[in-house]
Amino acid sequence: MNEIRSEAIPVERTRVRAWIGRAIACAGVIVLLVQSWQFVSTHPVVLSALIGGSAAALATALGTLPVLLSQRLSDRVQDTLFGFGAGVMLAASAFSLIIPGIAAAKEVGVFGGSAWAAGGVVGASILLGALALLMMERVLPHEHFIKGREGNAARKLRRTWLFVIAIALHNLPEGLAIGVGYAGNEGLRGNALAMGIAIQDVPEGLVVAVALLGAGYRRSFAVALGAASGLVEPIGAVLGAAVIGYSAAMLPWGLGFAAGAMLFVISHEIIPESHRKGHEAFATGGLMVGFVLMMLLDTALA
Repeated sequence: MNEIRSEAIPVERTRVRAWIGRAIACAGVIVLLVQSWQFVSTHPVVLSALIGGSAAALATALGTLPVLLSQRLSDRVQDTLFGFGAGVMLAASAFSLIIPGIAAAKEVGVFGGSAWAAGGVVGASILLGALALLMMERVLPHEHFIKGREGNAARKLRRTWLFVIAIALHNLPEGLAIGVGYAGNEGLRGNALAMGIAIQDVPEGLVVAVALLGAGYRRSFAVALGAASGLVEPIGAVLGAAVIGYSAAMLPWGLGFAAGAMLFVISHEIIPESHRKGHEAFATGGLMVGFVLMMLLDTALA
């Protein structure tokens, strides 16, 4: 009897320590959130970026709702929506990030402010943004919906978390683009960029939830994870606006970096996914419509 009691005591101590550790972690998270909100609320540009990123996250969550109603998308519709999202992101990269980035480089006077210098700075930052996403993809284990698992130690992680990392890699550039857009452009252009990304996030959220459902996950879990995937965007938006807001000289680099990250996702993820099932014409049509829609939003609201 005494031996049983002696064995139970270490178990109870372990449980108490675990609860204490969780309480400390929760307290730390609460303090971090409070301090973050104090910072965001005192910086109007960062606050605008947070609102824009949150709108995009909400659009992603709204896109997952039809899955709860047992709605299944055909492969052709999915590929068309993939193409639409690629078109929106492509136009956003060009009209909301690259062109303003070149103008900002000229205004700041980087390397003399000549056209060649401005284009070179933005071009270099585009390549850096794409390179950063490539390195993250190589380092972080993740799983594509069609290509399967990639990255170091991918076999050791549960399949769910591989999907989570893949979705985060996909949405992070969008959040960064929103934040940098607000930091580097007037309010209307930043709003147009956030609106365009939110529009393409609706079908993107639906496609993500449908893909998770097709991969064998429960309907409720697919919807919850698809909705949660958009939470990366307000975080990226705040990060992008906070970093670029400190220095005007960083603005061209930030705009180009965000554009390069988005271009990498378009070429490496979205377009290949939309062309694998033989619906290239529909995917291309969706891309053209998305590009024109985002172009109109940007030029009309700029």
